[in-house]
Amino acid sequence: MIKVSSKGRYSVKAVYELAARYGQGPVAVTWIAKAQNMSEQYLEQLMPALKRAGIVVGMRGAQGGYMLAREPREISVSDVVSAVEGPISLTDCSSEDGMGCPDMDTCVGPDVWSRVQEAVIETMSAMTFEMLLAMQRGETKRRLEQLIGGRG
Repeated sequence: MIKVSSKGRYSVKAVYELAARYGQGPVAVTWIAKAQNMSEQYLEQLMPALKRAGIVVGMRGAQGGYMLAREPREISVSDVVSAVEGPISLTDCSSEDGMGCPDMDTCVGPDVWSRVQEAVIETMSAMTFEMLLAMQRGETKRRLEQLIGGRG
């Protein structure tokens, strides 16, 4: 089974929540955690990685919290997952260096898994938070196609 860890899932949910409130100022971690039904303490551990990756910015103080560092259309699911999980690799033989595969020269695996991995990364890279918001709002198929087609 191929799974994104809880770090990736929670980070996507947190960035989605910030995307839904884009332009409204900082959002407290407490509020994000409550809105997305996740652990506040765990979310606090994930935010620094998202900050280092330039996905969110933090504001201190009574009215502090986090905001997106860029527009929702400029942040992809791949950006977020990679920020907290590192490079996306489905198997050792599909990793960038291929060092986990002892049969690299004779095995069909790298050809198969590299292509599957490329498709996963391409899909995650094309899926922006603007698109996720549009899907959640039930926007028309035509609007979604415009968003997908406009990401060149």
